Amino acid sequence: MSESPLGVGELLDIATSALPAAERRPGQREMADAVDRAIADGRHLVVQAGTGTGKTLAYLVPALRAGRTVVVATATKALQDQLATKDLPFLAEHLREPLGRDLEWAVLKGRSNYLCRQRLAEVSSGDDQLALEGLGDGRREEIAALASWAESSETGDQAELNRLPDPAVWRAVSVTSDECPGASRCPLGSTCFAEVARDRASTADVVVVNTHLYGLNVGADDAILPEHDIVVFDEAHVLEDVMSDTVGVDLSPSRFSTVASTVRRIIDDPSLIASISDAGIAFGEIIEGHRGERLEIPLPADVTAALVTARGSLERASAVVNAIETDVEDARQRRLRAQVILTRSTEMIDRTLSPSADTVAFVSGAPGSPSLEIAPLDVGPTMEAGVWSRRTAILTSATVPRSLPERIGLPEPEVIDVGSPFDYGENSLLYCAMHLPAPNDPDFRAATHEELAALITAAGGRTLALFTSWAAMDEAASALTGRVPHTILTQRDLPKPALVAAFAEDESTCLFATAGLFQGVDVPGRTLSLVVIDRIPFPRPDDPLLSARRDRLGRAAFGQIDLPRAATMLAQASGRLIRNDADRGVVAVLDRRLGTAGYRWDLISALPPMRRTRDRAEAERFLRTITD
Repeated sequence: MSESPLGVGELLDIATSALPAAERRPGQREMADAVDRAIADGRHLVVQAGTGTGKTLAYLVPALRAGRTVVVATATKALQDQLATKDLPFLAEHLREPLGRDLEWAVLKGRSNYLCRQRLAEVSSGDDQLALEGLGDGRREEIAALASWAESSETGDQAELNRLPDPAVWRAVSVTSDECPGASRCPLGSTCFAEVARDRASTADVVVVNTHLYGLNVGADDAILPEHDIVVFDEAHVLEDVMSDTVGVDLSPSRFSTVASTVRRIIDDPSLIASISDAGIAFGEIIEGHRGERLEIPLPADVTAALVTARGSLERASAVVNAIETDVEDARQRRLRAQVILTRSTEMIDRTLSPSADTVAFVSGAPGSPSLEIAPLDVGPTMEAGVWSRRTAILTSATVPRSLPERIGLPEPEVIDVGSPFDYGENSLLYCAMHLPAPNDPDFRAATHEELAALITAAGGRTLALFTSWAAMDEAASALTGRVPHTILTQRDLPKPALVAAFAEDESTCLFATAGLFQGVDVPGRTLSLVVIDRIPFPRPDDPLLSARRDRLGRAAFGQIDLPRAATMLAQASGRLIRNDADRGVVAVLDRRLGTAGYRWDLISALPPMRRTRDRAEAERFLRTITD
């Protein structure tokens, strides 16, 4: 591929002029010019681009102009789908002639997202009866439907399905990367959906992945993704957390259940299989007692003993599996999958037993589902070796923490803020409820319920209320139900897509949610006219990984970790309000510290440039002008 003779501004004009209601966006042009320079100079770039900037075209157009291979890593499935089904097809149509070439793109996901033809063949033939156990006739019909779909599908990606299959059914016809023996050792490897996706990605101009898969690629020394010259991290504010998750170790009891199930499909030794399952159960019981805790390194004796016992069971199983000889192809494949998962699980235990000094060990997960994690205290060295020293990186988000480059070890990037085209000063109001008690006051929650009732009434419903804890959400929903004449949905009621859809369908409905909906909610129009945030969303002080990082930073920790994270979360939550240039509304923060704390300007400066008030009556009047 060669660089286009047209300038980035000309190409951007061609693309944007083909959009419905095309308009010139100065921030988009500024960002596109900066991305173009960064690619030409081989310099890393960080761009804060507010809602409505059109940042996707602002990084895609210069990347395509450069004629180099680019990987776009997104943090959300919605953005991944938007790129693959909307933005890239649009650019392929309108920039083909100006670029003088066709545009090829591919979406690449983790292996378990694709149907495995070999597993399907085994299950459909009845050769793998264990996979069918407990599924029932309805589930077997679902497998038959998947087999029919696989005959016509080009991708085998479960995202193509109109309805997601039962998880147990999908597990029966798919494999994880920890099981797959590789295309060269599989009789159906030449038509493997996952391998076809990788082949397509290897020749594409643009490859779209999620940030988690990119992190796995970094940990695997570029073995997963094709060679690329440019990487774009969209929603870059989550990059440190995702990289911590993917380049570290995450060992849960469920892994041993999966290993036992895989081994059981090739050997008939109930005692040996039980030893693997029992080792997983014992490991789970031990780490459950440490859930939410940071562990010392070397690991506590009880955790180490449980892992050593589990490793012994895996070694015995490996010896038995490796000794199996068979000419039956399906049996050979089951043996290979067992060998792969046993080997990789043993390697994971070894990594867990010998963590490096610059990592932190902790137990995460919900009650009954603990997981032992070992994460790097600093992802910078890994990112330097795996990304920054190898290719040009463009990082962008609507909200970029000021400490981000330092936190991820990004060396001397250019950092710019291109703003947003929306008129926040005219269309939005930031209200801080200064008269409420402090959040640590016993009367705080009752006072917030009074405030919520008044604001929701003025807004005529149309409220997204965001809480920093499930308990606060539940208590507010209980207090407000029946008190205001509007339906109140909570995050407990429905899965997220259905919940947001139900909220969007009825203007007068209110949605009460927790941190999981501080981002990713896109409801333009009057349906969402009021965003209420109960407290400044500081990270938990007892978070094991963050507490270890705080200890390392000492007095600088608040400014490097807690304050940037709170500012980013607050800005993300506030960003749910204005989604197009016609939207109007109020962001209400019920935490008086936004107006009194010495660090308040760090928080306010991260927010969109809304008009500000401490007067609830002013906020109510503004809300009534929208509803009227």
